[in-house]
Amino acid sequence: MPLFNMHYDRPGPGVDPDTPRKKGAARLVEVLGRDMTSFWLAGMLTMLSSVPFVFGIWFSIVSHAVFPALLAGVVGGIIAAPQLCGMQDTMLRSLRDEPGYWWTTYRRAWKRNAKAAVLPGALGGLILAMQIFTVYHMAGQEAGMLVALLVGIVFLTGLAQYIFAQVALLELPFGGMLKNAVLLFLGYLPRTALGIVWQLAYWLIVALFWPFSSVLLVITGCWLPTLLSLMAIYPVLDKSFHVEETVKKMRDEQYKDQ
Repeated sequence: MPLFNMHYDRPGPGVDPDTPRKKGAARLVEVLGRDMTSFWLAGMLTMLSSVPFVFGIWFSIVSHAVFPALLAGVVGGIIAAPQLCGMQDTMLRSLRDEPGYWWTTYRRAWKRNAKAAVLPGALGGLILAMQIFTVYHMAGQEAGMLVALLVGIVFLTGLAQYIFAQVALLELPFGGMLKNAVLLFLGYLPRTALGIVWQLAYWLIVALFWPFSSVLLVITGCWLPTLLSLMAIYPVLDKSFHVEETVKKMRDEQYKDQ
């Protein structure tokens, strides 16, 4: 996986390792100024790969048939997951100020992550598809069940942000990633909640103001809510998995071999 593969064809733009790292809005401005083009390109690939999922859900809702939702969830999730992991890999590299050329690192990350992303993509896509289908058809009906479904969406969003980040960072079986995601979700609730808020707020705005928000979707696509979410949970990931410490050791070893 990307964390354990530090080979590049040539060096790329980066940040002086002695420069104090900014926080909050200043950090967001910094990474956007440096890597926004890479974020947008990775986000567009993710958004385009999500078309089968979105179309399947739309068809399922207008036809009131559950099977297209099931099919769209599994197949659409499998198709979109490698691009989602590639986008997260791009952003995680930026957040740890790692040099490299985007397409070179993205292509390698995609190849390494594609197989590991299949199972979480299929399961996550299936659960999300069923949640969307059920919420739509229960609107205005049983309030208790609707609240339970919305809570389920919140939990799925929180777990997914940790699971797909682990796919981009680690070599673990899905069971291990799921266990870690649950522990991180519960152990760092404030940061987990902040990541969830960024994701749900963004997609709620897109849904409420559609089709006018389509312009926002083209500009910020899938990358903006994902970046904000990762900025919220990245300190947790680094603390738990020693991401930057491992990267530094591998760089030092690489320099010694040269």
